[in-house]
Amino acid sequence: MTKQSIALLALCIYGVVLPAQDEGLRYADWVYKDNIRSVLFHVSGLVLTQPILNLGTETPLQLTFDDLDGGVKNYTYTVVHCNADWQPSALAEMEYIDGFSEDRILNWRFAIKTLTPYTQYSIALPNNEMRLTKSGNYLLKVYENGRRKSLVITRRFMVVEPMVRITPRLVNPADIQKIKTHQEIDFVVDYARLPIRAPQQEIRATVLQNGRWDNAIANIAPMFIRPEQLVFDFQDKIVFPGGKEFRFVDLRALYTRVPGIQAIERVENRFDVTLLRDTKQSGSPYIQFEDINGRFIIETRDQRNPLSAEYLNVLFSLQSAEPYYDHDLYLIGAFSDWQIKDTFRMTYNPAVNGYVGKVLLKQGYYNYAYALVPRQGKTRQPDLSEIDGDWYETENEYTILVYYHPLGERYDRLIGVTSFNTNALR
Repeated sequence: MTKQSIALLALCIYGVVLPAQDEGLRYADWVYKDNIRSVLFHVSGLVLTQPILNLGTETPLQLTFDDLDGGVKNYTYTVVHCNADWQPSALAEMEYIDGFSEDRILNWRFAIKTLTPYTQYSIALPNNEMRLTKSGNYLLKVYENGRRKSLVITRRFMVVEPMVRITPRLVNPADIQKIKTHQEIDFVVDYARLPIRAPQQEIRATVLQNGRWDNAIANIAPMFIRPEQLVFDFQDKIVFPGGKEFRFVDLRALYTRVPGIQAIERVENRFDVTLLRDTKQSGSPYIQFEDINGRFIIETRDQRNPLSAEYLNVLFSLQSAEPYYDHDLYLIGAFSDWQIKDTFRMTYNPAVNGYVGKVLLKQGYYNYAYALVPRQGKTRQPDLSEIDGDWYETENEYTILVYYHPLGERYDRLIGVTSFNTNALR
């Protein structure tokens, strides 16, 4: 008897049991415990990729995270199928999971000879215990001791069944005031293989910049319909601030002089790293250089074994003649899940004429930016433009997701994904 048959038999005997609501659950990338650090989720072996896999693929996604409490804990995980708006779909678990709906994380390793002890956990998904049978958006949830009140991590990921071809274009913004600062995206979806009956109602698209969901443009219906083609050609709708190349800090080597680092000191059981002071770039000209579009990589050059990577107290500072009275300043990037969190909040210090903030980071290479967030108002949308400025020539990575909800169906299928670099389209 298969695992799915066992689940169906249990359902027939005991009936449908709705799971208890997860306490504090966010349908977003989030870390719920202070002892959990360095969460990475990507295609296995490709650390700079987004968590997107093809339906039925042999290459899994890889989740890794550290527990600074050390020791070995009982972590379990499950997944939830979601619609394009990241709310749970109407599908039951047995309709999108082949195998067990929940499983323990059995892969763990201890840090080796580090000042800060930690245990690294990892899972590959899908695996022999849990396979996914439907395309669409998914939320991965990790619990401690199998208790829904002990949420540890949530992570968004996507499963695609490639059925359409997406052709993107980078165009000049329709708004003349944005030509020098913004980037506008148009694209065409070829759907010759799909019998789409009502494209305006059944098709929706989402566009991401550098893998960010906090500023994603979603729920986009086609503008025009041609024979076997859907045209997304809007005026001033799919437009993003260009930004500038991300700032970076290289923490891979503690015993070699590295640009951007002022001092490294060992204090008791931890290293303190002081970075050179940053300055505002909003008024400076654009300079192109290689970045990793806001992401980070965990790596150490001091030891051969990656489990010997140390945790560091890293002091960031930004020169500012006076504070922003109506805004707070935060560090932001993939290392913060692109979220506004108190852990990454900067404070103004008049003694140094600038903002300072200390963050615990594992050895690696990090991209980061400074974000202003208004103290008043319902939304706390981070603004990266005030500190660093925007430039239309900035290299960014965009991802287009195309969802299909046939009339009468109960979930949003993800039928096409494409990612592209702006430099490749110029």
